[in-house]
Amino acid sequence: MSLSIGIVGLPNVGKSTLFNALTKQSVPAENYPFCTIDPSVGVVAVPDPRLAKLSEFSKSAKTVPAAVEFVDIAGLVKGAAEGQGLGNKFLSHIREVDAIAEVVRVFEDKDIIHVAGKVEPLNDVEVINLELVLADLETVSKRLQNLGKEVKTGKKEALIERDVLERFRKALESGRLTYGEPISELEAPYVKHLQLLTQKPILYVLNVSATDAETADKRGYEKPQTHAGRGISANLRTYLRKSASPYVEIDPIFGTGLETLISKAYEVLGLMTYFTTGEDETRAWTIEKGSAAPAAGAAIHGDFREKFIRAEVIPWDTLLAAGSYAAAREKGLVRTEGKKYVVKDGDVVEFKI
Repeated sequence: MSLSIGIVGLPNVGKSTLFNALTKQSVPAENYPFCTIDPSVGVVAVPDPRLAKLSEFSKSAKTVPAAVEFVDIAGLVKGAAEGQGLGNKFLSHIREVDAIAEVVRVFEDKDIIHVAGKVEPLNDVEVINLELVLADLETVSKRLQNLGKEVKTGKKEALIERDVLERFRKALESGRLTYGEPISELEAPYVKHLQLLTQKPILYVLNVSATDAETADKRGYEKPQTHAGRGISANLRTYLRKSASPYVEIDPIFGTGLETLISKAYEVLGLMTYFTTGEDETRAWTIEKGSAAPAAGAAIHGDFREKFIRAEVIPWDTLLAAGSYAAAREKGLVRTEGKKYVVKDGDVVEFKI
C-alpha cells in the first residue's frame, strides 16, 4: 500500500530540513521562500522493534519494514488560494497526498527570516488552514453551481451530493476544516471525488530547532535537555488540545522526535502492520485498520483476496513466547480464521489459497 504524507507549512519553517532528516536525501533547504518548487519524495521505514525480534526468531535472510512516503511541498503563503506565491501549483501538490504534516515554526532565530516578520506559531497554523479552507470553499461552491440543473430535475444522486456539499460549505464559510464532519456511506463517494484539502487528516509538527547545523558548530551550540519546551506558544498548545489535533515536537537539526513523527504519521493515515515471517524473509505489511483477512492478504498479492480460503494467525509476541511455530501449533496457539476475520496490529499471518 503506497500512501503519502505531504510536508506543508509557511516558507522557512524547516520543511526541507525535516525532509532531509527523515529521508537522508539531499534537497535544497536554503534560507529564502520558494526554494522548493517541485516536490521531493522519500520513502521512510516505519520504526517497529517487533520486526527485528521476529526476524531474529526466524533467522530470516531478509528483513523488510513497513514504509510511509513523505513529500516535501514548497511553502504556502497568505493568499495561496488566490494564486499568491505560486499557490495554485502548491495546493495541487497537497491535493495529491493522503495526509498533511503541517510544520509549525516555534523557535526564535534572528538569522532565519520568517515570512511574516515574526514568529507566531498559532497565527502560522491559522494562515495555512485558512488557505486550505478557501481553496475548498471555491471547489465546493463551483460543484454546487454545476449541480443546479440535476438538482432541479430531482435526480437522487445529485440531491445526496448537494446535501453533503451544503453542509461542507457552511463549515468552510465559518472557517472550519471539513475533516471529521459526519459523512454517510452514500455521501462518501461524492466527497472523495472532489479531493478536498480539508478532508485530509493533519498531523501538526512543531519544529523546536534553535539554529541550523553549520551555525550551531560555530557557536558551540549544544542541545539543551529542556529545549523542546521553549518558545512553544501556549495559545498553540491550547488550540491543538481543544481541537483534539495530533501533534509532535521535533528537532530536525539534532534528529530528535523523528521516529515518533514517522510512527504518528503512520497512525494518522489510519494504517497498521501485520507480519509474515520465515527463513527467507520477515516483512511488515501495511494495511488499513479494520481490514478483513482477504483485504489484508491483497497487500501481498491480489490472488490472496480473490482466492482466499483461510488464514493461520498468531500474535507476534505469542509466537515468540512459544519458542517456535511447531511449539505454537502443538499448544493450539495458531488460530485458523476465515474471510470475516479482522486482522489485528501485530498479527503474524500465513494465508492459504
